[in-house]
Amino acid sequence: MQGQRIRYVRVSTFEQNPRRQLEHVQADRTFTDMASGKDARRPQLEALLAFAREGDTVVVHSMDVRLARNLDDLRRIVQELVRRRVRIEFVKEHRTFTGADSPMATLMLSVMRAFAEFERALIRERQREGIALAKRRGAYRGRKKSLPPEQVARDFGISRETLYNYLAEADSDAGRAA
Repeated sequence: MQGQRIRYVRVSTFEQNPRRQLEHVQADRTFTDMASGKDARRPQLEALLAFAREGDTVVVHSMDVRLARNLDDLRRIVQELVRRRVRIEFVKEHRTFTGADSPMATLMLSVMRAFAEFERALIRERQREGIALAKRRGAYRGRKKSLPPEQVARDFGISRETLYNYLAEADSDAGRAA
């Protein structure tokens, strides 16, 4: 039974371009999430899992963190799809899982994902080290504020002092609730 080709694309921020991931892959339908990889709730992934039928092929750019948050999550999603006789292709790794996979293919899934998680951890560690060094040099000041307090106050038609009072009140309310 020949089913549909379904793309799943995930980017972390609205600034990232989701088209670059699978623009060269022909598909009947595309599901795109704009959410952090650590988010458990990804509405389009949930919609894809509900939509995919026997004979369909789900195409994902990479095993890294596009489809799943971690190795257990990846294994769960792949197993759920192949149990329903849905193929899953990982383009970057040139791997396809069908449910009729050998034990070696299943091992490769785990090993490749483990390497991807390790690589991400190394990148985050190097980033933290770089930020710490930049802070010591006085070159790192954190993320630039999106809106200065004056603009926020102006947009709401209030004074800066009133804005600061609201923020202080909200902070103290949050402290009491915790």
